[in-house]
Amino acid sequence: MKKALIILIILVIAAGVWFIVSKPKSPEPVVCTTDAKLCSDGSSVSRTAPNCDFAPCPKEDLIVVESPIANEEISSPLIIKGRARGFWFFEASFPVKLMDANGKVIGVIAATAKDDWMTSEFVSFEAKLIFSAPGTQKGFLVFEKDNPSGLPENADELRMPILFKQGRGVSLYYYNPDLDKDETDNTMCSRNGLVSVKRTIPITQTPIQDTIKLLLKGELTQVERDNGLTTEYPLEGFSLKSASLREGVLTLTFDDLLSKSSGGSCRAGILWFQIEATAKQFSEVKQVRFLPEELFQP
Repeated sequence: MKKALIILIILVIAAGVWFIVSKPKSPEPVVCTTDAKLCSDGSSVSRTAPNCDFAPCPKEDLIVVESPIANEEISSPLIIKGRARGFWFFEASFPVKLMDANGKVIGVIAATAKDDWMTSEFVSFEAKLIFSAPGTQKGFLVFEKDNPSGLPENADELRMPILFKQGRGVSLYYYNPDLDKDETDNTMCSRNGLVSVKRTIPITQTPIQDTIKLLLKGELTQVERDNGLTTEYPLEGFSLKSASLREGVLTLTFDDLLSKSSGGSCRAGILWFQIEATAKQFSEVKQVRFLPEELFQP
């Protein structure tokens, strides 16, 4: 009897040891780092177990914007770069809009494919967006899926929050010939055709020079061109060398290596008027003088 009891006890102990040894161990909990990834729509995602990869960003399986990034301070002109699925394009492009916080569109451009877009894979795109001065500090870049069908079910967009660089608002004067006609519909080539457009320049010690240099770049938005504004700037070989202001007289010295400022009296006059009007927006400028004196001659 005792022998049987001892055997039973040994069996119970052996079974207990076997159960403990054979019981599967609970896996160690995975702890991921707490860093976050900024998404193009301004949201952020964290790492997830078990591999601690970042969770996917909204729409990143369709479009990825590489520059600018969300909430970045931007200024005009803005270089936009990224990648999108081929079906985001139509005829190798899709529209990009820039809006201020009030929903006002201040710039539109077509982002163009850098590679063959007839694919479902990612295709690189790029665009240079010129925009007018914003009315708010914050805004949005809207990357629209091109939708030639116009059907709502085929529409899509990625909306990126951005910030506008703070600076000084200035006016650049360009020419609209439709506003400068006489009673017989002849172009007058006068100051009556000048129209100001709003831009923002950085805060510097040389705002007059910076503004005129921006005018000479001739960067009009597509909306401004659609509204009839024209310019011959930029002129090859023509650039501002220096500016000096004394007793209300602003003296502007230019390089005109290829004599591009010369031509007919109408053309030369308009080129002159654009710079003069842009300079005179500054209250301290009463008169504008150009050097060399043979500039803007018919």
